[in-house]
Amino acid sequence: MRIVLLGPPGVGKGTQGRRLATERGCALISTGDMLRDAVARQTPLGMQAKLLMDAGQLVPDDVIVGLVRERSLEPDAVDGFVLDGFPRTVPQAIALDAMLAERSVHLDGVVLLLAPDEELVRRLSSRWECPVCRRVFNSLSAPSQDGRHCDDHPGTELRQRADDTVETVRTRLKVYGEQTAPLVDFYRSGGRLVGVKGTGPLDEVQIALQSAVGR
Repeated sequence: MRIVLLGPPGVGKGTQGRRLATERGCALISTGDMLRDAVARQTPLGMQAKLLMDAGQLVPDDVIVGLVRERSLEPDAVDGFVLDGFPRTVPQAIALDAMLAERSVHLDGVVLLLAPDEELVRRLSSRWECPVCRRVFNSLSAPSQDGRHCDDHPGTELRQRADDTVETVRTRLKVYGEQTAPLVDFYRSGGRLVGVKGTGPLDEVQIALQSAVGR
């Protein structure tokens, strides 16, 4: 199974994609995780990406495509994967189709998770992260025990990512609307797109997602 999860920042692609990948026994490929790892290790790519992500901008296509190409060849992804955060532009989508065609395989489907912008701003601006273990908490839905420190590192205060402030979140949503939303038309025109409501209890969203993938 090779599935793309589309949707704006904060809609739940990571959470729902991880559950879907586990259920289907395939790899979750998250470009966000790959980029954050590069930032944490302060690689040249990571430092370049950090400047863009902190400003709510997209990382260049050639960098992202290269990361996905390498990751999708790892053993756990050879027989299937769920893509979270890629593609984000039509050129990336075309590159993905070409990459899979080289391997004589194809994309099985595209699921679009949907949620109102104000809900997404509320979700993202409530996220806090432990700088030591990178564990993410949400002050609204999943706070730490005391609301300030990491549960696993009690002496460490949680921090908000630079790309999760209200101002930057709105910029990210604007960038999504301008540069990523055309993917919806691209995949819909090819008959590969299914929409799923991304609001409500997590289990209900996952059931709807599993049903969409089954179709």
